Amino acid sequence: MRQKKMFGALLLAAASLMVVASAGAEPLALPTVSVGVGKVSKPADVAVVLQIFFMMTVISLAPSLLMMTTSFTRIVVVLSFLRSALGTQQAPSNQIVVGLSLFLTFFIMAPVWQQINTQALQPYKAQTITQEEALKRGVAPVRKFMLSQVREKDLALFISLSKLPRPRNADDIPTMTLIPAYMISELKTAFQIGFLVFIPFLVLDMVVASVLMSMGMMMLPPVMISLPFKILLFVLVDGWGLVIGSLVKSFG
Repeated sequence: MRQKKMFGALLLAAASLMVVASAGAEPLALPTVSVGVGKVSKPADVAVVLQIFFMMTVISLAPSLLMMTTSFTRIVVVLSFLRSALGTQQAPSNQIVVGLSLFLTFFIMAPVWQQINTQALQPYKAQTITQEEALKRGVAPVRKFMLSQVREKDLALFISLSKLPRPRNADDIPTMTLIPAYMISELKTAFQIGFLVFIPFLVLDMVVASVLMSMGMMMLPPVMISLPFKILLFVLVDGWGLVIGSLVKSFG
């Protein structure tokens, strides 16, 4: 009710401005916004400015962080392979593939984000822990998730590339080393799943091509004939359920 009243007041104000403008009144003066550079007299002012720049940086990097530290990469790559294996070109479209990948990412990462909310965000909002402690607690569930999915070979590769001493345990692995290793592992896993997705459709394409060649219809593209059969096969075996279920279970 309050929002409706505010919306009605805004409409009333806009109508009043239109009436005044049509009556020949003076135009409404618009305010100007200026940005200046001045001297800082207090250290607290510098801290506030640095915090603003830090928050702007985090917001601009949010999509990259979403792709690098969650299950999004594996899901979107596998769904892209599935679309290519079906040969349906742009069906489903990129928007649908990305949207489905995002919602599946939210579903898979919900326990991790719940831990971040319980262990870091809520205590920080209640002012029971400091900002540094909140960041440390917030990173811990994400690191645990990435460590459960990363391959030791990929992790050892980036540790050797960074020329760091051999870590004694998981806590000694820097986050900046863990993230690229996790990304490489996710891409490798996604390509392996994509290969398995391609196999039945490739066999169907070979069967259709062999039948057309035996009938002497070599000028007819096999893809045009095999596409309806691939879609029918995918629907009959409940392909979406199998693919999505396998993807979600692969993070278990």
